Amino acid sequence: MNKRIIKNTDLEIAPINFGGNVFGWTLDEKQSFEILDQFTEAGFNFIDTADTYAWWVNGTGGQSEAIIGKWLKERKNRENVVIATKVGSETKEHGFDVSKKHILKSVDESLQRLGTDYIDLYYTHFDDNVTPIEETLSAYDEIVKAGKVRHIAASNVSPERLIESFEVAEKNNFPKYVALQPHYNLVERENFETKYASLVDKYDLSVFPYWSLAAGFLTGKYKTDADFEKTTRGAGIKKYFDEKGKNVLTVLETIADKHNSAPATVSLAWLLANPLITAPIVSATSQNQLRTLFDAPQLELDQEDLELLNRVSK
Repeated sequence: MNKRIIKNTDLEIAPINFGGNVFGWTLDEKQSFEILDQFTEAGFNFIDTADTYAWWVNGTGGQSEAIIGKWLKERKNRENVVIATKVGSETKEHGFDVSKKHILKSVDESLQRLGTDYIDLYYTHFDDNVTPIEETLSAYDEIVKAGKVRHIAASNVSPERLIESFEVAEKNNFPKYVALQPHYNLVERENFETKYASLVDKYDLSVFPYWSLAAGFLTGKYKTDADFEKTTRGAGIKKYFDEKGKNVLTVLETIADKHNSAPATVSLAWLLANPLITAPIVSATSQNQLRTLFDAPQLELDQEDLELLNRVSK
């Protein structure tokens, strides 16, 4: 498998980033260990989580990091995996927060749950849009110098604040973001392509899109209006089931049949064919779902496939 380097770092990753939001939510500890074992045994090594996963279950989060931490301890494989986690998201206890005080407290709590003394990639999960950027970056500067964090990255940060972050980092010799985690997939293209793609180019960022499969919509399992009532995520993604969305699903099926593949695999291969994308973030809760992820880096879509997908998803 072709490994990829996270830009401006020495971190080498396989091109699928496992989304750990399912740990402690739709997967219990034992099931999480099984999925993590299968993921790493297949040659993948990049795991994404956040300090607040899964706060919608217990109000505060922490379960995902704790499960990953136990797994790392039992497998004794910390140096073989790249761990990304995040700070700044809301819970039932607090709002969005990237203040220095919150970052310094949160990073230590994340390290404790993960049972490690360093985090490879630490994200601004959500910007609170009020903390001065100097304050946030000075907190990152402190924890990078302390060896707690190797590199920083950004997720839900406006283009304006992202640009300012690079200016502030340059001026103060603070660490710079090395990656962006945007919402991007075949049915959510506009925001990334119009507002962020040029910045990714300008600042030489690696890109790890979240909701790569549009929370399951692009797997092709939703075929009728009634199907959306059968799953926890159905209600939130029914909006995609319009004419454009249905056309995207039809084309995915056609291309999947042509390559003897699956719609989810084709969706991820479309992302991986984009030179700006380093590794899509995607979750799986079964061996069958994992297989569709594993197949994506091997699937070479031809020019005709890509043109068709680009046209139908425009």
